[in-house]
Amino acid sequence: MVMADRPEVKTASMPVATVTLVGLAQALTNGLMRVPFRRPWEGPAGLLDNVGRSVTRQVVRSFMGFSMGLPIEEFRSMERVLDDICKTVMPPFVDVMDHVELTSDTIAGVPGLWCRQRASSDAHVDDTSDKDPINGTILYLHGGGYIGTSPMMYSAFAASMVKGTQCEVFIADYRLAPEFPFPAGVHDAADVYEALLDRGVDPAHLIVAGDSGGGGLATSLMGVLDQRGAPAPAALLLFSPEIDLDLDHPSITDNASHDILPWNVPVTPYLHGVQPSDGRVSAVYSEPDGAWFPPTFVCSGGDEMFRDGIRDFVVSIRRAGIDVEAVEEPGMFHVFPILMPWADASQRVVAALDSFVQRRVASDPQAVPTH
Repeated sequence: MVMADRPEVKTASMPVATVTLVGLAQALTNGLMRVPFRRPWEGPAGLLDNVGRSVTRQVVRSFMGFSMGLPIEEFRSMERVLDDICKTVMPPFVDVMDHVELTSDTIAGVPGLWCRQRASSDAHVDDTSDKDPINGTILYLHGGGYIGTSPMMYSAFAASMVKGTQCEVFIADYRLAPEFPFPAGVHDAADVYEALLDRGVDPAHLIVAGDSGGGGLATSLMGVLDQRGAPAPAALLLFSPEIDLDLDHPSITDNASHDILPWNVPVTPYLHGVQPSDGRVSAVYSEPDGAWFPPTFVCSGGDEMFRDGIRDFVVSIRRAGIDVEAVEEPGMFHVFPILMPWADASQRVVAALDSFVQRRVASDPQAVPTH
């Protein structure tokens, strides 16, 4: 499901949606035409990585700049078209590249997408003894600044996590703002987490992960789970988490020209009157319980706007006695492992991530059922 498919969500008419898509194409073309004038070959890495970073930055920045100026009905219609394209392209792509299959499911009333190794499924392996073991279950909360994207759009990145960690991944299609501001999304995530436990997933084999807004949501989830008396997950994986909605660190302005994010990062639709310094929405202002909070992996880029807030978050949870592994790659922008999986910096992050997960989730196929 994508947000536009929810009955409560309004969308634009077909003619207006068509004009919107034409406008998007024009914005992307305009952005690409700027690339040669920005000396894309210059940078901290090799020629391919430097050019790839410049092109990716400009394309994503053009997409975001165009999208943020749309009425919400047009934004949702555009998002639906992009999701439909991903539904056609992604399943065969992840099958060929990572031998991962995608299946839809609804958990605690929240739709989502399972990503699993084909060789771990009874449907594809006749002999149970030949099945690949599932080391754990990852509840993934996709990014999109709390307002956009869908599970299918994240299936390629999730599939790479499946391949590297030998875990199964459920990408939750939680409710998004502005139609569903805080705390709707975090409540969806908490309900899915507890339902996975009810399905028999051992918390020692359950991981929570998220990027950007989904990373911020993942940290908010930790607070809700602790309050509910739920067991902590085995680990927390964060990729460029949006964990300081106050947006008052120097990197917000200093890195605005280097990052993929728009200079006017939208947070108001999600907050809906909640103060951005509230620890429930900005983990950098929270006080985590060191005895409960799970071991945490944090990845970020040295050139991203959220850099300083992420650094402060790492310091705060480390002071609380929480085991944390932080990887900051110089010269990289927001969620670079997702947008540039081929880059050397992304490969280093993936290697560190796989090692982190393997150290914290024991390989025991009996502990994690196939749902």
